[in-house]
Amino acid sequence: MTEPAPTAAPDAKPTWSFPREFWLANFMELCERAAYYGFFIALTLYLTNVVGFSDKETGIVGGVFYAGIYLLPPFTGAVADRIGFRSGLVLAFGLLACGYTLLGLFPHKVAVLFFLAVVMTGGSFIKPLITGTVSKTSSAENRARAFSLFYWVVNIGAFGGKTFVPFIRQGLGLQYVSLFSAAMALVAMLCALLLFHPSQRAGGAPTTAEALAALRGIFTQPRLVALTLIVAGFWTIQSQMYATMPKYVIRLLGPGAKPEWLANVNPLVVVLCVVPVTQLLRKHPAVNSMLVGMALMPLSVLAMATSQAGPAGAVLGMHPLTVMMTLGIAIQGFAECFISPRFLEYFSLQAPRGQEGLYLGFSHLHSFFSALAGFFLSGFLLDAYCPDPAKLPPGLTEAQRAAYYADAHKLWYVFIAIGLAAAVALAVFRAITVRLDRKAAASAG
Repeated sequence: MTEPAPTAAPDAKPTWSFPREFWLANFMELCERAAYYGFFIALTLYLTNVVGFSDKETGIVGGVFYAGIYLLPPFTGAVADRIGFRSGLVLAFGLLACGYTLLGLFPHKVAVLFFLAVVMTGGSFIKPLITGTVSKTSSAENRARAFSLFYWVVNIGAFGGKTFVPFIRQGLGLQYVSLFSAAMALVAMLCALLLFHPSQRAGGAPTTAEALAALRGIFTQPRLVALTLIVAGFWTIQSQMYATMPKYVIRLLGPGAKPEWLANVNPLVVVLCVVPVTQLLRKHPAVNSMLVGMALMPLSVLAMATSQAGPAGAVLGMHPLTVMMTLGIAIQGFAECFISPRFLEYFSLQAPRGQEGLYLGFSHLHSFFSALAGFFLSGFLLDAYCPDPAKLPPGLTEAQRAAYYADAHKLWYVFIAIGLAAAVALAVFRAITVRLDRKAAASAG
């Protein structure tokens, strides 16, 4: 799950000169992203294999956690604005370090719900604080480069965390993954406490009342509501990289599989392709670009659905399932390049003048809805088609065990249907809004 790179203004005179606080903020962001994605890719495995939740319960718990991460930032941003950047970062990383540590030490069902809430709260502070620092420590001339660097750091952190975590999971155990995340959060907290001394307060963050007013305003705009729900279809599929894929791969290939490395294909493709794709389609309407991405999504899930059969024999030394899952995730990453940056562009253009920042604070509402839908669906589909090995009858032969997973690929059919429905809905949305805009232009003329 990545954040789109901003495009530079045509008359900008960029420079690579940034103050010390900018680089410290980006270092803390790298640590936080490594902690978050390292833990998140293993979350459903941890909740089921270590804590003891069923697949269905894991879907509910994981969905609420993921959804909260995307709903809370506009509100925690208001709190951070009052206490300042440095205090807010120390609080956020302190909560993350404590939450991750306790998740590793006390993997009990009721306790885990509380510890996840601590991590969710701490994590929700990070985005407004770090992006606010990047904004405040850059000028109009170099802000595009500042956010481009920030975007790369986000993806480097995500890539690094998911690359390192398999060695911990397979070498020490699943419960130690959260301790890795705790260590990364602690490093960031010490950086904020000892080295980070911003010259100015956060400033500019909305109050809680303003955030609530913006949220109400969004729900009074049919276009924003419709497009948010349509794009939620895309993110419902993307969320399966964390909700379904790790269990699916390990249950079919065995405990030696590394689904974390498969998930890394997504940020790799986005980093390589998002700028050229955005540049290529910059003169086309945002919805047209998003429609290309939406059309690719069913193809990506189709590749995942064929992963169980796959090509005959190994390809480049990889298992056929690995090959097809890699292909599917790569297509998803490429589709994201068409959708994510242009959705933010469209969302900002629908905001009332002067309230663009407030509205963009809720631009990830699609992830809130898709987290709930995607993780809830995942739990029920895994239980039906790719069950937890611990729940199978004891003493099964290899052939009998394989029979329980013969139809595992069918769970992806549901997400193919969601992808097709989202693509059709976006095509309808485009046709209707183009017609309405033409009528409005004719009336105005």
